Amino acid sequence: MTAPGTPAEPRPSAPGTDPFATGYGTTASGPTAGTPAATSGGTSGGTTPAPRSSRAGSAGRTIGRGLALALLIAVTVVLVLFIVFNGETVPISLVFTDVRAPLVVALLIAAGLGALFAALLGAVLAARRRNR
Repeated sequence: MTAPGTPAEPRPSAPGTDPFATGYGTTASGPTAGTPAATSGGTSGGTTPAPRSSRAGSAGRTIGRGLALALLIAVTVVLVLFIVFNGETVPISLVFTDVRAPLVVALLIAAGLGALFAALLGAVLAARRRNR
């Protein structure tokens, strides 16, 4: 008789299907968890992936952050220049009325309406594809 909560017999599993296997020092015929070779990172004929250097990962993240910061600064400068050079007031003819607004506002409204139109068109086409 077995204690409550323990299986009567261990379930057999195919090699390489253990969800708890880490891949370090274990093979189909290699050591199991708890043996000195498995816990110390040793191998028994299997291949062990080389551990990634934490310094290389840190350098990659630093470069990525620096690149993101440079891109953010460049986009900010372009947007500020866009606003400064397009600040003059222009007449905008709407459907029912005419208004005077800065050119940058007119350009941003046009860009927003274009993006809205493209999103609606994409949603309609995606819905038509789903219904086929």
